[in-house]
Amino acid sequence: MNETTTIRDAIQADLPEVAAIYNHAVEHTTAIWNETTVDLANRIDWFNARTMRGFPVLVAEMSGKVAGYASYGDWRAFDGYRHTVEHSVYVDKDCRGQGIGKMLMLALIERAKSSSLHVMIAGIEAGNLASIQLHEKLGFKAVGTFHEVGIKFGRWLDLTCMELRLAD
Repeated sequence: MNETTTIRDAIQADLPEVAAIYNHAVEHTTAIWNETTVDLANRIDWFNARTMRGFPVLVAEMSGKVAGYASYGDWRAFDGYRHTVEHSVYVDKDCRGQGIGKMLMLALIERAKSSSLHVMIAGIEAGNLASIQLHEKLGFKAVGTFHEVGIKFGRWLDLTCMELRLAD
């Protein structure tokens, strides 16, 4: 892990870099199953919606630059699921492999625990073994795979679902 990396709450000034990280993932990876990039107004709306609901938006800052971000939100929009969240973590293309994803995940898990949430869900493209292995190291358990439920770059994608029980 990089000693100079700080995890903190995001502020609106971070959103251009957050959008750039998001857009790179849209254009070059199967981590996000969107095919359309976003503009700053979109990320401002997303940020405001998350924070208004009390959900964290965290950034990893390295040398004054946003190196990654993480958040969680509703898993499903029904009252019975109010203690379960689904998370997202994205690391800048030039900062991968330095433990930033793990740092963001650990901070996000602590936030979820301190908010008395019960379960955190991960939906991961089944071929993303690095993400699946990171989640396993953090205590997530694979609970199933949905086959060919998404499409990107002209090919069908499988979704591996993982869960972490936050409460003892």
